[in-house]
Amino acid sequence: MSVPHPFRTLELSDPAIDPRGLRFATVKSAALAQRADVTLWLPPGASSLRDLPLAILLHGVYGSHWAWALKGNAHGTAAGLIAAGSIPPMALLMPSDGLWGDGSGYVRHADRDYEAWIVDELPALAAAAAPCCSARSPLLLAGLSMGGFAALRLAGKHPRRFVAVSAHSAMTELAQYDALLAEARDDWSRDPRDASVLAALGQAAGLPPLRFDCGRGDPFIGANRALHAALDARGIAHLYAEHDGGHDWTYWSRHLDDTLRFFGAVLHDLPPPQEDA
Repeated sequence: MSVPHPFRTLELSDPAIDPRGLRFATVKSAALAQRADVTLWLPPGASSLRDLPLAILLHGVYGSHWAWALKGNAHGTAAGLIAAGSIPPMALLMPSDGLWGDGSGYVRHADRDYEAWIVDELPALAAAAAPCCSARSPLLLAGLSMGGFAALRLAGKHPRRFVAVSAHSAMTELAQYDALLAEARDDWSRDPRDASVLAALGQAAGLPPLRFDCGRGDPFIGANRALHAALDARGIAHLYAEHDGGHDWTYWSRHLDDTLRFFGAVLHDLPPPQEDA
């Protein structure tokens, strides 16, 4: 029997997930004009590495910075793949979305820039917190649901910022938020690229490698299929997959493996970094 409580939503971590190896940071964000939280994971031996690739994982509505780790065991998945030699070492940076209402959308609002928080401030935070990361660290971006919408949209708006982008169960249109938010979006960005993944990707040149997937039992499966068809029609290169499953952590935990392997393959094909003069 569930216990009644006065909260609109309640997200709980999974006590079965081992939190060892995770670090937590709180910073005063200029973009957000407030404090913001981040979970960081570094692979074993990171202290001896330079320019370590940085995978940024974005959570969905109602969540926060700890969700990918303590509900999705993202660090456990990454550690296993790295230990097996399936992917190269990479750091995981898992930020909050800024904690506006039920979800900020990772877009610009009138008085807060949730996009700049992700694109500009997070890489600087990683370099400050972990000497193995630097301004030359390849940036990889992924997200689920609201975070998937953000990852795909930011690939289109900042195509040279990220070397690869992936999404799970992504929203594809900003209007899809309205059934999930208690708050109005009156002061959110009016840029068409902030309202539609297709608009963002369709107006970009030189996109990074893209992939996205969705569960066949997910409420956004129709929208993901439509996005896949529209990208194909425009000749925009991407990978798309469907799997059994719904809009839940069972699905996202399982298929983060696909994202990290995709990132690993892209990193394998990157040219070696240029040495400092």
